[in-house]
Amino acid sequence: MKSTILPGESFPLGATVRDRGVNFCLFSRECTGIDLLLFDQPDAPHPSRVISLDPRQNKTAQYWHVFVPGIGAGQVYAYRGDGPYEPRRGLRCDRDKVLLDPYARAVTNWENYSRDAARLPGDNCPKALRGVVVDSTTYDWEEDVHPRIPYSRTVIYEMHVASFTRHPNAGVAVEKRGTFAGLMEKIPYLKELGITAVELMPIHHFDPYDACPGLENYWGYSTIAFFAPYVGYSSRRDPLGPVDEFRDMVKALHRAGIEVILDVVFNHTAEGNEDGPTLSFRGLSNQDYYMLEEDLSRYRNFSGCGNTFETNAIATRLVLDCLRYWVSDMHIDGFRFDLASALSRDSDGVPLKDPHLLWAIDTDPTLAGTKIIAEAWDAGGLYQVGSFAGDRFAEWNGPFRDDVRRFIKGDPGMVKPVAARIMASPDIYSKPGRRADHSINFITCHDGFTLNDLVSYNEKHNQANGEDNGDGMDANYSWNCGVEGLTQDPEVEALRQRQIKNFLTMLFMSQGTPMLLMGDEVRRSQQGNNNAYCQDSELSWFDWDCVGKHADLLRFTKGLINLSQTLQIFQLEHILAVTYASQSPHIVWHGTTLGEPDWGENSHSIAFTLRHPNHHEWLHIIFNAYWELLCFELPPLEHGETWHRIVDTALPSPDDFCPIKSAPVVEPAFYPAHARSAVVLIAL
Repeated sequence: MKSTILPGESFPLGATVRDRGVNFCLFSRECTGIDLLLFDQPDAPHPSRVISLDPRQNKTAQYWHVFVPGIGAGQVYAYRGDGPYEPRRGLRCDRDKVLLDPYARAVTNWENYSRDAARLPGDNCPKALRGVVVDSTTYDWEEDVHPRIPYSRTVIYEMHVASFTRHPNAGVAVEKRGTFAGLMEKIPYLKELGITAVELMPIHHFDPYDACPGLENYWGYSTIAFFAPYVGYSSRRDPLGPVDEFRDMVKALHRAGIEVILDVVFNHTAEGNEDGPTLSFRGLSNQDYYMLEEDLSRYRNFSGCGNTFETNAIATRLVLDCLRYWVSDMHIDGFRFDLASALSRDSDGVPLKDPHLLWAIDTDPTLAGTKIIAEAWDAGGLYQVGSFAGDRFAEWNGPFRDDVRRFIKGDPGMVKPVAARIMASPDIYSKPGRRADHSINFITCHDGFTLNDLVSYNEKHNQANGEDNGDGMDANYSWNCGVEGLTQDPEVEALRQRQIKNFLTMLFMSQGTPMLLMGDEVRRSQQGNNNAYCQDSELSWFDWDCVGKHADLLRFTKGLINLSQTLQIFQLEHILAVTYASQSPHIVWHGTTLGEPDWGENSHSIAFTLRHPNHHEWLHIIFNAYWELLCFELPPLEHGETWHRIVDTALPSPDDFCPIKSAPVVEPAFYPAHARSAVVLIAL
């Protein structure tokens, strides 16, 4: 005989394991009745128990709750909601649809899931997602601690969990390819590369079927369960497997001194627009979770993905609860907020001067030790790079990407803008006290060309995406070095290799926090596809044969990372002073002649001296984006020191990068910088 079901409590939200049972709590303002469904097996077509919640006993304010004794971790559950289905009034309750708990810590029944069944009329119970009760207190973290690496010493590696080890040549067992477990086996590679943080593209449980017919949403920017790791990234098939495997991965990365940053997508969900499926939020409290148009049957779309998540009190609570959970229970070290500017809009879509959600994230004590990084724009045209809310948010520096691309490519008028990017963009981040290391510098990211393709294609080639090459960015600021795509021409290949090294040198010799895209260190290519969001194929996967094929570039990249981690001049929190004489870290600009930088429209080169007197560091760096050799005057040295060459991208490997201890002496007072090359000298 089953124990007596109790009313339960309205806090915390979700399914919470307690002595002798589980407390369930769910927010819904719009439902008039809630049924809790309990399943004996993850894939059982129908529940073994249905518990109807009495609004007189199981409801406090807008929170529905019940305590069910005799169950615990591993219990599979879901909900149904009674209520009005009146889209013209913004109400979309539908008892036929089984609903996933927005606070579910794990998701199951994925193999049977059907997006169409959730979208079309009729009962979808056998094909609906279900939650799994998780007890976070039982996992053994083995004294794991957050590495707490400061931005000034951080090198971010943006990566896709599946793509990293999906390729057959990844060297991991078949069942581990494309999983958290597979990533764990490649930690030695990441450690040797020298990065200090992985930024994982979305791992929250998402809907891969939210894409064009015949394709999938491979990147994962289609979240449906913000608290649960994606089932498809687990090598385990038990209901709690994805949670435990994810925690194992985090623990292993921390042991290697590598932080874990999650790319989180709070700007929209997988439920899409008015024609989308009813999976969770829509069937519970549509008007509380989504921004609606004046015509309440339609959704505001500042995400470009069909809907926009609300920023009201309920949504703010969910976002904060979610972030706190990933930090406290899952030991995550930071978050990158996708299309973060969407979170600064009110319910009508109007940008707020002081958006309460962003300030709540910025000031939350649980999140105080984490990295919070904003993609400071959205798909509705709001662009807030340099003006994003809060005091702690770092920002993806989009102008760094664009201006550096244009300078290295050889566009006119780019010397002055690129000089600002080298100095962490003080023209953009002008707020007093703004930290230089809060500029996240990148040349490439998941969205756009890889670094190899940036120097191999003039145009995007997205035909495989099924949209007649109409998707993806048109403004890539790329240059194919004379031939579109693959080539056997040794001169073109040599130029491409040099341009890649020029980009990497600019990235790691600039102030700010560098971010490297997965595989750029070994010339990973997407064959000109700059929007591979739907490509679960070798087009997206890390080809591990490239590690040997492009060992020289990998060596070069490791050297640059190590140099930036070794010298204090690259680990400053504040922008360098621009001066000739200072006992503080400073920069001096030059052209081919000392002290005479050419800021003109037709200039294609810049040189600068970096000094950190307190650490006796003195570097001279040259970027010649011109198509002819230029001779650069070198600064005179003191106390018998000489200039030594660390980097010259025009030289073949291994002379392109020389460690400080073996860097050769540069004798003349002028350095000949070859066409389209970068040079780094150090005084010793």
